[in-house]
Amino acid sequence: MKKVFVNGYGSIGSRITAFLKDDPEITVLGVGKYSPDEKVKVAISRGLNVYVPERKLDDFKDFKISGTIESVLDDCDLVIDAAPGGHGYKNKKNIYDPKNLMAIYQGGESTMGDEAVSDLLFNSRANYDLAIGKKHVMQGSCNVTGMGRILEPLRDKFGDNLLRFDVTLIRRWADIEQTDKKLQDTIEMTEKPHHGEDVKTYFGKDAPLFVRAIKVPTRQMHLHIMDIRFKDIAPKPSEIHEIFKNEFGVATLWTAKGTKDVRDYADNMKFNFTDTNMIHIHANMTTSIGDTVQMMYSDDQTGIVIPENHMLMQAMLFGKSYQDAFSHTESIFHMNEKKKKLEEHFARK
Repeated sequence: MKKVFVNGYGSIGSRITAFLKDDPEITVLGVGKYSPDEKVKVAISRGLNVYVPERKLDDFKDFKISGTIESVLDDCDLVIDAAPGGHGYKNKKNIYDPKNLMAIYQGGESTMGDEAVSDLLFNSRANYDLAIGKKHVMQGSCNVTGMGRILEPLRDKFGDNLLRFDVTLIRRWADIEQTDKKLQDTIEMTEKPHHGEDVKTYFGKDAPLFVRAIKVPTRQMHLHIMDIRFKDIAPKPSEIHEIFKNEFGVATLWTAKGTKDVRDYADNMKFNFTDTNMIHIHANMTTSIGDTVQMMYSDDQTGIVIPENHMLMQAMLFGKSYQDAFSHTESIFHMNEKKKKLEEHFARK
């Protein structure tokens, strides 16, 4: 039985612990908290042990704290760092490296520059095997993960016939549960978005991938618009959709009018955190003209990276094959069942 500590209890930490408790191969030692807020009570109410930095013990005197982060990590096999962006690097240098710990980092960190947390950005569809035996690995962000789930199957199918990808990321402003984060009445342009360079770490540094990003005032998922250029006449939309028929974590929907339709259905079906944990191709929007296919797909923001973290954890902790890890993740997340329900509900009329 391997022991895992989740350092942070926000959007990522709360989700990953909810699934790890159902994993018979894992013991969750607890979660790390840095602010004495209501989420401490929430974590404790869910049966989790809460640990805090030693220097902040006095700040948590009104809560039933289990101890310090520094002490619990002495009995830990792997940390899933779920701290806000930038803090993962600090935790690596100050805590994980001195204790010789394995660690997984989230999309707010980097694999480039002076504050790189790892030399590997993980995407299970593209480079699962490279994570086996690694001590420090960064899980890609939701947008980066989503692009991988679309790009890799296309590359597998069409190979050298692919000429260029142009992607517009329409990003949500805040997560569903971030009710304290006000939605701004503006469309915000992102200068030099990191997403394209992140994808190229596994897709190829010279890949003809061009990414632009904007942020819009919604909490209801991301939407990607992807134009795919071919050397010859582009495939029909039906040929594109067929590629994803049996693809893990990709549902093909016909009648969803918008991202909120998908989220509302996930809520009605009592999916955890109203997440689908997948990509949703909006098939009615796929078009093919000349040498170009345009497709649109929504990305389940934070939810999409949770099964990816689980796959990555198995590669690092157990050295499992892709198929063994995939089967185990499926037994806990039930992605195929969710996909079937989504596709039936939003089926072509």
